[in-house]
Amino acid sequence: MRVVVVGATGNVGTSLVRALATDDDVSSIVGVARRRPGWRVDRTEWRQADVARDELTPIFDGADAVVHLAWLFQPTRDATVTWRANVIGSMRVFRAAAEAGVPTLVHASSVGAYSPGPKDTPVDESWPTHGYPGAAYGREKAYVERVLDVFEHDHPGVRVVRMRPGFIFKRQAATEQRRLFGGPLVPRRLVKAGRVPFVPDIPGLRLQALHADDAAHAYRLALTRPVRGAFNIAAEPVLGASDLAELLGARTVPVSAGLARAAVAAGWHLRLLPAAPGLLELALALPVMKVERAREVLGWTPAYSAKDAIRELFEGLHDGDGMDTPPLAPDAGPVARVREFASGVGAWP
Repeated sequence: MRVVVVGATGNVGTSLVRALATDDDVSSIVGVARRRPGWRVDRTEWRQADVARDELTPIFDGADAVVHLAWLFQPTRDATVTWRANVIGSMRVFRAAAEAGVPTLVHASSVGAYSPGPKDTPVDESWPTHGYPGAAYGREKAYVERVLDVFEHDHPGVRVVRMRPGFIFKRQAATEQRRLFGGPLVPRRLVKAGRVPFVPDIPGLRLQALHADDAAHAYRLALTRPVRGAFNIAAEPVLGASDLAELLGARTVPVSAGLARAAVAAGWHLRLLPAAPGLLELALALPVMKVERAREVLGWTPAYSAKDAIRELFEGLHDGDGMDTPPLAPDAGPVARVREFASGVGAWP
């Protein structure tokens, strides 16, 4: 197989490229990224392209599969920019795949595409994917699901797979996620067991997580097995405040959802936090997913627990870990954090 990975230099992309490079069924990999990485991998060539504006069809010519992972989280203060990259960019990827005659398309959807749902009864892949309207991330993921509905109708010969993972972590992506969601005020040295005083226990905040290498394994299986449709992907257990507190050696403190929303909104409006308040509201609204279909149809079993994935996040935050790709660049110290402030928190590219 010749596989094109769009968004190959990010959290999941780097894990997927590494996994594909060791797969005997994959002869070559084309990694597509907006900015070229210094990182090099066997059997992989890099192509620089922006999905929102560059010509993609020539890059996809001769490919047996396209995996679409590219997604822009910032700027959180200008939804037109993320809409252009994420929605219009996805439409351009799908159209180019069809024009190039690519027989398999695997798209990175998300638990964030789901409509609000229960926390106590897991939902399967048939749960509505209309998103949460108060968060740009949910709106955009849901809209792309509708685009794929039309694409599948118009291109029945293309095998389309939609991956809907929970929150994805690994050590090397921790600094990127701090820049995207925590901002420059998150102290590296305090993110360690015994140093965090408390974890807020917000009603309804239950998260499903998995390691990026396990996500990559699921994508690789979707490429090499004749499957179609959507797959929920997450590891056990479903995480609550007590689990996070246990990992950090901290205690939990009850915090109302209203107070948490107000605190995040204040931080965002004061340009102290990059994550818009809608993201917290989205997390509170998300349903808990069933993952049986991934296990039974894909044959996917995670190697890491959800706690393992979160533990790597905390360790990576503390150590300032990263990789030699622009999205995953490691923590560069105080000067880089000053630049984050100077460029406008929430505007980091």
